Amino acid sequence: MAAATLGIDIGASGIKGNLVDTANGAVVATRYRIDTPQPSKPEAVAEVVAQIVKHFEVSEPFGCTFPAVVKGGVTLSAANVDKSWIGTDAKKLFEAATGLEVSVINDADAAGVGEMAFGAGQGRRGVVVLLTLGSGIGSAVFVDGDLVPNTEFGHLELRGHSPVEDWAAASVKDDNDLSWSAWAKRVDRLLDHLEHIFSPDLFILGGGVSRKWDTWGKYLTSEVEIVPAALRNEAGIVGAAIVASRSILA
Repeated sequence: MAAATLGIDIGASGIKGNLVDTANGAVVATRYRIDTPQPSKPEAVAEVVAQIVKHFEVSEPFGCTFPAVVKGGVTLSAANVDKSWIGTDAKKLFEAATGLEVSVINDADAAGVGEMAFGAGQGRRGVVVLLTLGSGIGSAVFVDGDLVPNTEFGHLELRGHSPVEDWAAASVKDDNDLSWSAWAKRVDRLLDHLEHIFSPDLFILGGGVSRKWDTWGKYLTSEVEIVPAALRNEAGIVGAAIVASRSILA
């Protein structure tokens, strides 16, 4: 087995990490999770990242997801985390906290990297759109396997709903006590909108609700092929580790 690489997935409620065999996408340890600090200010989150690195006793570069637009390691937005992250050099912050090189990537992009490498998108060409349906809606777009980063489709306006994630995210179903069919019709409208703009060859739908695909997937009507994510909640961790391993090999 190739040396395992650490992937860390930062979310609004939890920060979790695991070691990944990037040759096959398998996690090789027990996932370790710590609650996201509240407020989730940069220094507090960096401390948790350092705790996770210490837990796994790694000394090699690692990958880290973040719920924001990320360019050159700098977080340019802040979805469901403290607004002080806007303009923060997350790469520099995490490297100072851990003493290790780190690759920082948007969380949905990381999930997409994982799915394209070892999940539902493996071997697929053309235009692939992944949506993560959770507290918000994340997105990742691939063209012939290459990532188009930081797309943020959850921030689109759709039929007067701006951002659309406030109307169609999985959290909205629970918050408004919607039936699976009523909520799925909202997702269906978003897919129809994206289909008209991008003419994708495949939609991959992830997030915790992907575990109940048989319950609500049948309500989707897009002519584009739609499949549930295969890596479930590990996709971000796997994707982050893959990005870090590519940095090591570069």
